[in-house]
Amino acid sequence: MMVLHRERKGIEHARFADLKEFLREDDLLVLNNSRVLRARHFSDDGKFEFLFLEKIAPRHWKALVRPSRKFRKRGATFIRGTCAEAGAMFPDGSHQVVLSQDVDLQQGGAMPLPPYIKRSPAIQGRYSEEDKARYQTVYAKDDGSLAAPTAGLHFTPDILRILPHVFITLHVGTGTFRPVKTGDITKHKMHPEGFSISAAAAEAVGKAGRVVAVGSTTVRALESIQRRFGKIQATEGSTDIFIYPAFQFRAVDVVLTNFHLPCSTLIMLVSAFAGREFILRAYEEAVRERYRFFSYGDCMLIL
Repeated sequence: MMVLHRERKGIEHARFADLKEFLREDDLLVLNNSRVLRARHFSDDGKFEFLFLEKIAPRHWKALVRPSRKFRKRGATFIRGTCAEAGAMFPDGSHQVVLSQDVDLQQGGAMPLPPYIKRSPAIQGRYSEEDKARYQTVYAKDDGSLAAPTAGLHFTPDILRILPHVFITLHVGTGTFRPVKTGDITKHKMHPEGFSISAAAAEAVGKAGRVVAVGSTTVRALESIQRRFGKIQATEGSTDIFIYPAFQFRAVDVVLTNFHLPCSTLIMLVSAFAGREFILRAYEEAVRERYRFFSYGDCMLIL
């Protein structure tokens, strides 16, 4: 775990097991307990990969497909014995997929690992049981995410037991991880993601000395609520908030996060929180010190 001290621009190296040593007695961890859907499927012939994003009508789904052009050209394939036909394309590059029977393909598949983790259909079975456990937080509860809130993957029940904490829910969509491709970042649009926070969690956050947000999804949920109501209160809804420099944080005091891909909305969020130059310097040191990056990698505590 890399520890960043924002005020003095200092960098410290530690272990995640020592997290408690860097926290105050009145700190409260806020964690996202969304559970990842097993919505990744391969065609029966192994030639296509699908990530089912949402059901838009009976037998009709919105899905990401790879390779996209070949699927459109072929027009149909089979998934677990069910015919899947190529429908219209959506503006975000996803497909309408029409099934021959009404089955729930957001369940029973493989974990929707990030594309930089290569798992071909031939070796998927070898890793599937391990990924089911590793790509899910130990406190995951409410089904709905298409990607794991990966900052939470570091926690074990024993570590969580000794730290004051509450849970909120934000269902992670693919928009969180889409790269920013516009020259003017203010024109980048985030896809809405559903969230909820209970009355008990909101009350605990309001009484905390410092709010320690575990992961960018928790940051986005809390900052959205704070802006909507002027305080943290029980609510549910959706947010498309995009956090980038010079965003003014009103709800979050400390952030625990992983190391992120360049040009991602995630690295822009941490740059807004700690300062772009400081984050770039920290990433350079992380490379020198051989930190592991991305979903299954190491973490950064920004104080």
